[in-house]
Amino acid sequence: MRHPQNIAILYQAHPPPIKEGLPKPVKIGGYSDSGADIACELIKHGINVITPVDQPQTDHDYDWVFPDTNTGISQAIERGAKILWLNTVLYQGHAIENFFEFHIHLVGQWPGSVDIYDNKWTTNQLLKNKGIPIPEALLISKQQMKTYSLELDFPLVIKPIRGRGSQGVFKVETQEQLDLKLDAFFLSEAFGPSVYIEHFLSGQEITVTVLPPGNYQMEDGVKYYDGSWCLPAVKRFNHHEGIAPYNGIVAVTQNSAVLGNEELNSPQIKKVYQFCEKAANLLNIQAPIRMDWRTDQNGKYFLFDLNMKPNMTGPSRPHRKDQDSLCSIAARGVGWDYGDLLKNILAQYWDGRH
Repeated sequence: MRHPQNIAILYQAHPPPIKEGLPKPVKIGGYSDSGADIACELIKHGINVITPVDQPQTDHDYDWVFPDTNTGISQAIERGAKILWLNTVLYQGHAIENFFEFHIHLVGQWPGSVDIYDNKWTTNQLLKNKGIPIPEALLISKQQMKTYSLELDFPLVIKPIRGRGSQGVFKVETQEQLDLKLDAFFLSEAFGPSVYIEHFLSGQEITVTVLPPGNYQMEDGVKYYDGSWCLPAVKRFNHHEGIAPYNGIVAVTQNSAVLGNEELNSPQIKKVYQFCEKAANLLNIQAPIRMDWRTDQNGKYFLFDLNMKPNMTGPSRPHRKDQDSLCSIAARGVGWDYGDLLKNILAQYWDGRH
């Protein structure tokens, strides 16, 4: 296992560019809260974290993180950072690409990969063509509002093509409800001129955190994974109108838990893991991703969401003891606490020059 030092955490300072007319919602604070959580936890484990101020205050998020701009990244490097944790939304042309030729290491995805796979339609079509079960879906543009042909059975789910969490996600039961939601969706212009519509899955929902290949510190020693691999699946419950609520409104500790051992060892879950690992290898992940699944009325799991930047909040600070994440809940299933998860993610850093 590598034991790196001099880490700086980046947060999202600006909205990502609109791509093909599709904007991506911005989280208030740009993930500075989870960035501060990460920094504070790493320090507890003896890892040197570079900060933008000399005496950061525990409850001041921005004391712990640098903006993901040319200026912010330069400042982090000037203050001694050797590894940059990309706790931000990436895309082709992101400022971090200007520093790939520096002797700097990175934790996070390739910006170009995120740029491609942040599009729900593109990603799901790729995965479906590779044999991964995806719910039946279609795209509807604003121009098609009066002429589209609906070949899916209700209930349905409306989603932004470049979404974030459950923002802009709605379940509809009838054609009237669908038309009303589409009118509101396009009127707001918050998610662009096209919308993703898929068949609603009524069964159990699970989320799977998938990690990239590498060496990982397990309870019985260091283990090498030569391909992507899965943490134990987490069950979601207490949905609101069929949709898991955004974690900024309802903490995931209130509606999520690792599956029991019997279900974790079931053929259905093992098959889901195989699909998750196949998808992650196709996408050539460099850092954790999260994949959300639900069963249909026959108990078959379908992948309905893939998140290239899963939330990484954690209870590292006194005022945020309830701010867990789905990834850290999953990590406890292999005996890791929040710090263990972060250290194992950090150990997979890569060189921007390659």
